[in-house]
Amino acid sequence: MKYREIKRCGIKVSEIALGCEGFIGKSKREYAEMVDRAFRMGINFIDMYTPNPEFRDNFGAAIKGRRDKIVLQGHICSCWENGEYLRSRDLDKTKAAFEDQLKRLGVDYLDIGMIHYVDGEEDFKEVFEGDIIKYCQELKKQGKIKGIGVSSHNPTVAIKAVKTGLIDVLMFSVNAAYDMQPPTENVDDLFEPENYKGSFLNADPQRTRLYELCEREGVAIDVMKAFGGGDMLSEKYSPFGVAFNEYQCIEYCLTRPGVVSVMAGCKTVEEMEKAVSYYGAAREERDYSSVLSGMKRFKFSGNCMYCGHCAPCTVGINIADVNKYLKLAIVQKEVPETVADHYRLLAAHGGDCIECGRCEKNCPFGVEIIKNMKKAEDIFGY
Repeated sequence: MKYREIKRCGIKVSEIALGCEGFIGKSKREYAEMVDRAFRMGINFIDMYTPNPEFRDNFGAAIKGRRDKIVLQGHICSCWENGEYLRSRDLDKTKAAFEDQLKRLGVDYLDIGMIHYVDGEEDFKEVFEGDIIKYCQELKKQGKIKGIGVSSHNPTVAIKAVKTGLIDVLMFSVNAAYDMQPPTENVDDLFEPENYKGSFLNADPQRTRLYELCEREGVAIDVMKAFGGGDMLSEKYSPFGVAFNEYQCIEYCLTRPGVVSVMAGCKTVEEMEKAVSYYGAAREERDYSSVLSGMKRFKFSGNCMYCGHCAPCTVGINIADVNKYLKLAIVQKEVPETVADHYRLLAAHGGDCIECGRCEKNCPFGVEIIKNMKKAEDIFGY
């Protein structure tokens, strides 16, 4: 298992994490078995979007005495009322649901307090101009949460949330198909086959802007919907009409700027083992570019997809990283100090390029790599 840091909180999380949906309906013994196996494989991060009291009780029992081994991401504004899930912005209900969460889990704090499901512009205003964000800030001040997060499917709203400077983590729906869709306040649009009938050229610019903004501001992205609810894994149901495998979906997400972890909705121990076996998979099995570059109606052209096919560079430049920091710098009037520092720490830089052209011959997306290396030299100075 590999780990990445939620920089604004100083917390290290496993690249492959768990969503809680796979636990629902299981016995206490099965909860314990899944948690035990997750720990043994190095998984230390779980998202708990559900307010289901049975889940909270059983999961609390499974982690008893092991709080220091796990990073807990619990949702704020996710409530349980009359035996059903309710997303609420009512402050009293929100407070009661949060305290119930701590009590049933048997913990004193959550690592990430995730404001639940903010997709609409009006909802964003209600959350960030009202009592909910103030409540979250107070929880952080009290030490009941270490970081504030927001979950969203809408890049426009997510960008606004990041720009407030108040959030540390963004839970966002990421996969190659969704990345081609324009912003929408209706999450169902991402799943609608009708919206994929046309031709698409490259990822939606708002999504690209979001990922780069999070990377630049140190806001960690943890990914939901990496497999599109399973659709991405099926030729019949994939929006592209082409099936990806689990490894390709995980690799795609982990190579997006800003991403620290992929929440896999595993329903069994075997599914968890399959996800973690990503680390032992051959490069060919993880190579999402083999799918993306072969599609006719959906084209990712001229933009670095961070797939790594340009490697190995003749002089040792990590081309994908140079391209990433170049993009982060171009959108600023001045090069951010953090971006300049990351660029400086690279073993080789744009100015080291000898223009041999080997990388461009290998790139499946037609990126003008030599030109980009020159731009990086011009912007960073070496």
